[in-house]
Amino acid sequence: MGRLQITDKDFVTENQMIYLVLNRRDFEYDIYSLIKAFYSGSEIRVFDAWENIESQEAETSLQESDPDTGSGWELLFDVFFESEEALRSVSLRIFRQAEKEQPFITDSVMISEDMTRIRIKSAVKTLLYRALCDMTGRTLPWGDLTGIRPVKLAMSRILAGDTNAQTARFLRDVYHVSPQKSALAVMIANKEKFLLDGMDYRNGYSLYIGIPFCPSICLYCSFSSSPISLWKSKTDDYLDALEKEMRGTRDLFSPKLLQTVYIGGGTPTTLSSGQLDRLLCMVEENFDLSQVKEFTVEAGRPDSVTEDKLKVLAAHGIGRISINPQTMNQKTLDLIGRRHTVGQIEDTFHLARALGFENINMDLIVGLPGEGPEEVAYTMEKIGTLGPDSVTVHALALKRSSRLNEKLADYEAISFQASDEIMDLTMRRNEERGLYPYYLYRQKNMAGNFENVGYAVPGKECLYNILIMEEVQSILALGAGGSTKLVYDDGLIERIENVKDIKNYIERTDEMIARKRNGTVKYHFSREDKGGN
Repeated sequence: MGRLQITDKDFVTENQMIYLVLNRRDFEYDIYSLIKAFYSGSEIRVFDAWENIESQEAETSLQESDPDTGSGWELLFDVFFESEEALRSVSLRIFRQAEKEQPFITDSVMISEDMTRIRIKSAVKTLLYRALCDMTGRTLPWGDLTGIRPVKLAMSRILAGDTNAQTARFLRDVYHVSPQKSALAVMIANKEKFLLDGMDYRNGYSLYIGIPFCPSICLYCSFSSSPISLWKSKTDDYLDALEKEMRGTRDLFSPKLLQTVYIGGGTPTTLSSGQLDRLLCMVEENFDLSQVKEFTVEAGRPDSVTEDKLKVLAAHGIGRISINPQTMNQKTLDLIGRRHTVGQIEDTFHLARALGFENINMDLIVGLPGEGPEEVAYTMEKIGTLGPDSVTVHALALKRSSRLNEKLADYEAISFQASDEIMDLTMRRNEERGLYPYYLYRQKNMAGNFENVGYAVPGKECLYNILIMEEVQSILALGAGGSTKLVYDDGLIERIENVKDIKNYIERTDEMIARKRNGTVKYHFSREDKGGN
């Protein structure tokens, strides 16, 4: 492909209408996600034929007087899969609306008969990625990777016998990952391998319990959670349903050993101290905790935590908790709907330390509205004075169902920043305090196409986080929105989903139990065929 010199003034990078034409839906998710990574503020509409675009354009032209309908596309990507009996080539044409009769980028890739589906997908993504880099003058830190588990890719190479240098070069050459992110992925893969080698994870399983209530719903949140004020009269009913699901599923992974437990949400500490005590008693009564290496409860929002609740957690021997500020800038807390103060964060942390909690995590988000390097540096300084044992740094992900995404136009005057400078700053400040990267994952529509990284003091890493990201262990998930994961010995992964709606979960608990029992039949047969190992 001839490289084009396209200046910024020639090319609008945000808030435009993009059409994508795919004559076959092969790799649609990857193609869509890659375009979205470069044009995160744009709407992308997918068509399977030019004829459908023409009818769309005709319809739009009749509605041009309505500003809400727009006036058609500004960029158009045509990805054409040529095939007879087998796929032979993939062609790419990119049009600008101002010159809609003539593509301003064209390119293609030939497909040989011996290419696997994975290699074909890689070739298609490389074709598109190079064109997008030409158009925007930008590269992405994670190259053309669209999945959420880049470390898993690095781990597979290391387990196959590649050296660190070979693995990093593979990520750079095949997926165009930057040298910095390649090095980070390799470093974390080695850390995870070291931690996993210290536990017999293949003969274990993990337990996740979801509490889908929060004091209020944050602006950026897309989780299946609801304000506790709407469910006060039903929280005991929810615990009844959870207890029933526990009794109905507690033997599903026997004789595997339960190794990690994670109670998340939502915000589990929206429950009263009495309800928290009941919940933890339920876990103890239904599951053998004698081999559990880690038990985490997300205390989460400081405005949901009391001394009585922390004492309940301590009395049950909970070894790890999260107190999650997201930011230490009060102006931002107010803007995103966190109805607590910076002072409450600090007081809750000190109270937890005084009660004996020796493994406290804090979650932060970079890319929040109005926050740049100065605001993030202030947060890191304030967090540093508290001294948490682990810090998870999230790059803001604009999820479709979040209020922030739905009302994005209301925040046009406020910047959303996540940059190399900011991500490097968080890494440097954490490492200065003795916290080092130990796990990493990505999400759709992340600010700057960056990542979420967990940092921890050595010995205080969260095993559950590694297990769920690397998908090496089965996870039994209970509660509304829970996603049970079955990991087979051959690497096959299946999921069994609970309904997300709280009312439906309470009313249909028997169905949730039946789904799991029916869904694990194949899993049990697979293990029996291998002698139960």
